[in-house]
This record gives sequence, structure tokens and C-alpha cells, in this order.
Amino acid sequence: MKTIIPVENGDTLQALQGFLGRLLETGTVDALLVPLRTPYGTVTPGIVTNPEMLAEADPLAPVLPSNGATLAGKLSAREPRAKVGVMLRSCELRALIELVKMQQANLADLVLIAVDCAGTYSVPVFVKKGTGDKGQGLWQELYQLATLQPETSQPEIRAACKICEQPVFDGAQITIELLGSDLSQGIHISLTDELAARLGMSPCDANGRAAVVEKLVAARTASRDAAFAEIRARLEGKEGVPGVFAACIRCHNCMEVCPICYCKQCVFKSPIFDHDPMQFIGWAKQKGAYRMPPDTMLFHLTRMNHMALSCVGCGMCTEACPAELPVGLVFRAVNQRLDAAFDYHPGHSVDDPLPLVTFKADEWTEIGE
Repeated sequence: MKTIIPVENGDTLQALQGFLGRLLETGTVDALLVPLRTPYGTVTPGIVTNPEMLAEADPLAPVLPSNGATLAGKLSAREPRAKVGVMLRSCELRALIELVKMQQANLADLVLIAVDCAGTYSVPVFVKKGTGDKGQGLWQELYQLATLQPETSQPEIRAACKICEQPVFDGAQITIELLGSDLSQGIHISLTDELAARLGMSPCDANGRAAVVEKLVAARTASRDAAFAEIRARLEGKEGVPGVFAACIRCHNCMEVCPICYCKQCVFKSPIFDHDPMQFIGWAKQKGAYRMPPDTMLFHLTRMNHMALSCVGCGMCTEACPAELPVGLVFRAVNQRLDAAFDYHPGHSVDDPLPLVTFKADEWTEIGE
């Protein structure tokens, strides 16, 4: 059902906080996983059980300090567990769907609350820009541009957001439709009839969201295709894969922040890569010199082989890289071709089986295998 959250005195954030409070007060959920403002100007995910504490909730803040799918997985993978509403952006929800398939999360006791996304800033940029008035002007500017001028360049938002062609998520029990709404007057939402009845909400006419989303997707897709062409020229040209990853220091940051990289025991944290001192010297003598730290290419290629098919393009890996390598862009470019080969779209539906763990007797017959 389509309905609307009224906004009083132009305070969109307060109206949204009030709606979230009703989810707790009516017993719809026992807790909420939402972004919370800290006293220091940052925003961090937090679990709220007291509606009064939602005064610090800021789901409109255009910043993604971590991919919340990992946290949603921790709240749902094992029993006993509570009924939790998880308020997440599209890339986070798509990552959560992939984690469910990998048995690292469970949707049974989660209420998915999708938030339309116009883009996010990196944490340092957000902290610098988001002072005063709880950074209200930041999200207003982004949503106005996305609604009125989606083709306009936004140089300061995260690289992953500039090429994100999936700013909305379909399939959540509640969708906060920020794109296409006059947020100073009201917030359009979609929710199940059951939830609408529980919350006492009445239906309303649809807003202009579909047209806005279509234009934004077209603009972001054009940016994506240009970025993919550029990175593929580097990967397939003289620079090659080794050149693109040449500055890697194998810090594992990209692996640590990736919501899909979930292995409890990782080969790259095992003694296999604790080489003896003389082994390094031996390798150096064979070639006259040997790159340090070792195994950087093996690290990236192994990770790519392990999870590139499920990459949702959240860009957390790029944000975490101290060498500013385009890790996320490389994975997305590879992911696009893999998805085409397997006709698979990560995060689309829990009913879509993971291709690499699904046997098909006639697979690859079209190319003569």
C-alpha cells in the first residue's frame, strides 16, 4: 500500500523519527537498526529499543560508514533472536540478500526498511561538511539534485555512488520513497497491507517517484559505463592487472569491510603465507629482486574468484584502501561480465540460486563444452 508520513514545519527528519517510533510502540519490531548521530558529528549504526532514543536517529544522513548487511546478519543468523527492523540503503539490502543465500543471515525475524538513496559522502567528507543543523542541508541538496537534475555531476559523493544504477530496492516490507517526494510536505512510503493496518495508516496516491528513478538510473548507468570502459582499458592494456594493483600493501582492509567476504577462517590469515626468511631471499636470487609485501596479486585474484559474482557495488573496499586503489570499480567491472555469463543479478532475490554452488547438467552447452 502507498501512504504518506505528514511533515510538520518542514522537519522531515523528525517526521521520519516519529514513524520509526511507532514501529517500536506498536510492537511491530522489538528493536531498530538505524544510523545514529554521535555527539562528535559522526553517524554510526546503532540498535534502538527505546523510542525516545530515536531523537538521535538520522537515516537521512548521506554517509555510509559501513555496509549494514554485516550487522543485520549478526542480528539474525542465529537463535534466539528478536524481531528487528533494519533500515538500509539499496546496496546494503542487496548484500543482505546475498548473505542469506550464504547462510550468514536470516530474514525470518527481520523487517526490511528500504531507504531511497541519492548518494553518500565518504566519512571524512561528511564529517567536514555535516556540521551544524545536523547536516540537514547535505541530504536536501543530494535529493533535490537527484530529483530535478539527475545528470548533474556530484564530484564529492563516493565513487561507488556516482555509478550506482540501483538507488532503490524492491522487496522490502517498508520502503521510504524519498526520491520524487516533496520532503518538506510529506514522505511517501510503501508498506505491506498488514503493516499499514497495524500502524493505522491510510492509502494515498502515488508520487512521481518512478519517473525520477528512471532518470537517475539512466544518468548513473551512463557514468557507470564510462567508468567501466576506462578501468577495462587499464586492465586489458599495457598497465594490466598487476599495474592497477601495483600499490597494494596487502593490508586486507578491502576484505575486512566487504559484506560478502564472510569466511571465519581465511587462507590469507593462515600460516600458509608466513614464509620463512630465506624463502624471500631465494625468490629474490631467482629474479635478482622480489616485490614486497608478497602475494598481493594472489590475494586480489583469490578474492575476486571467491566473491566477485555476488559483488553489490557498495564501494566499501575502495573507501578502506589506504593506497586508493579502484578495488570496487575493478570488482564491479568483472561482476558485470560474470552476471551476464550466468544470467545472475546479486541481491535481486533470495530465490535466485548462487551460480557457482548450483549444478546444471546443460551448463555451457551453448559454447560447446
